[in-house]
Amino acid sequence: MVTAATAEGRIVQIIGTVIDIEFPPDQLPPIYNALRIDRGDGTDLIVEVQQHVGNNWVRALAMDSTDGLTRGMAAVDTGQAIAVPVGEEALGRMFNVLGDPIDDLPVPDEAPRWPIHR
Repeated sequence: MVTAATAEGRIVQIIGTVIDIEFPPDQLPPIYNALRIDRGDGTDLIVEVQQHVGNNWVRALAMDSTDGLTRGMAAVDTGQAIAVPVGEEALGRMFNVLGDPIDDLPVPDEAPRWPIHR
């Protein structure tokens, strides 16, 4: 998902589930792009860009708890929006907002994935 060409920013402010992240001037991620933050414990936090607020900052909304995050941590632009499984394989299934199954059944690998803001 993350390639060498993706932009990397740094967290500058955390207010609850809202995170402000500064990116290089020519690499500001588009609205609704997913950003990945390595928590440092082997897990990632996904945040979604909601607004460009000036000073090369984006305001993003966390899809999970922000506990343990600190200013200066890296946030990498995934280059795409959060997407969830759709179609026949997803019917009757339960997924979280990131498209991960929460019904103890396997991931529907063959199902197409559509952005959550489609």
